[in-house]
Amino acid sequence: MTIQSKKYVTLLTVALCFALSAVSVSAKDESVDYQIMVQRATQTAIWAMPGVALVDFVKATKRDLGGKYNDVVYLTKPLDSKHGFLTANDVTAYGWGSISTANGPVVIEVPAATDKVSYFGSIVNAWQQPLEDIGPAGADKGKGGKYLILTPDYEGDIPKGYIPIKSDTTELGFSFRPRLYNGATDADAAEYAQTIKVYYLSEAKNPPATTFLDATHKPYGGLPTYDYTYFQDINQLVQNNPIRRQDKAMIALLKDLGIEKGKPFEPNETQKRAMNEGLKLAYAKMQSDFTTEGHILKRLWEGENQWMFWNFAKGQPQLGFPYEDENMLLIEDRANAYFYVTYLPKYLGGGTFYLTGIRDSQGELYNAKDTYKLNVPADVPAKDFWSAIVYNMETKNFNRGVDRVGASTKDLDKMVKNADGSVDVYYAPNLDKVPKGFEPNWVTTESATNASDWFFLFRLYRPETKEWFKTWMLNDVENISKQ
Repeated sequence: MTIQSKKYVTLLTVALCFALSAVSVSAKDESVDYQIMVQRATQTAIWAMPGVALVDFVKATKRDLGGKYNDVVYLTKPLDSKHGFLTANDVTAYGWGSISTANGPVVIEVPAATDKVSYFGSIVNAWQQPLEDIGPAGADKGKGGKYLILTPDYEGDIPKGYIPIKSDTTELGFSFRPRLYNGATDADAAEYAQTIKVYYLSEAKNPPATTFLDATHKPYGGLPTYDYTYFQDINQLVQNNPIRRQDKAMIALLKDLGIEKGKPFEPNETQKRAMNEGLKLAYAKMQSDFTTEGHILKRLWEGENQWMFWNFAKGQPQLGFPYEDENMLLIEDRANAYFYVTYLPKYLGGGTFYLTGIRDSQGELYNAKDTYKLNVPADVPAKDFWSAIVYNMETKNFNRGVDRVGASTKDLDKMVKNADGSVDVYYAPNLDKVPKGFEPNWVTTESATNASDWFFLFRLYRPETKEWFKTWMLNDVENISKQ
């Protein structure tokens, strides 16, 4: 067995527990109908992954902030470990929201770029397919614009002065990341976010004030939860959006689980057991694919010891992430991406570029006990900044209850630099495992809630060129505990 194909011990243990649980449940009901129900729960859980993740943003806005559809959520400083987001960054003060066109077309007014702040971000449908990018890299080219979200059945004229977006779903979402210039601060980003306007087209002559929700100091649980609530989210996705032609076959499978369009979701105990059992298998499958090269992750640089991965294979970035081809929906590819990311842009590469680190220089997955070193060269080809953030392998979120989740350009003044201008970032569970003198360069890999293993994303914001990786390379992560 090659190093590449090995699964880490935690995943094997979890998979074994799932298998034992399946045997136990199956002993209670070995009927063909029940086993088919479990299979349908597994397949529909994988199929619905991107939609579930977007539903959880809606739920968090309502539950944690007392908000509603068409409100704008903003921050006065970047996200931290109390915020539940799939692989968000801790460097920028986002603005985001959940949109519904149930009562008619909706306008999102994006402000023009200023000499201090501009936006990079996307508007996505309920399946997180990006419909349009905004800001200097998007349709308004930094001049600001009125993005008109049309209902799926809209057949009227398009008013002048709007950027029309035809959505095949009623629910949508947006997430905008600020870029700061000329000494601008997170406070400037917060003020900029509060110039976004959201209103119905029918109100365009006299728009009501947009409601803004400050999530800076409030826990925000926007993560998918892999329990019974996952299927509650699927039910919400089905009930609140049109059934698209490409989804009808999977919708038919949901009927056995108690999910039908236009009917209340009241599953019996047998259906709940089947959903829980099937969901465990779905999670184990997506986790396995995430940690196995060739599914979602592919090496950006070829070489014996180059373990930095580029994701989103099969031409999806160039196509705008539709996750379908002329023959089929790419259900597994789509699930594997949205298992750990949200709000992909329609045009990837101009605004940001992500590298995923899950294996050290010897090809071994990162664990929660050892100490690791990442050498970041001095000449990172990013016009704005770079960041390298730790994420919990189990949740794909920040480690909870920690003060620092990553290192970035903003930390350089406090970090110890090498003679060549590069900087060594040390990842370890506690400070005692960091080499003396390099304490400012430490990022913890320990979570306050569990001891899960981890991975990181290395982001380049505004790469200098689209082919920056041909002349620059990020070094492999070294496990210095084994040296």
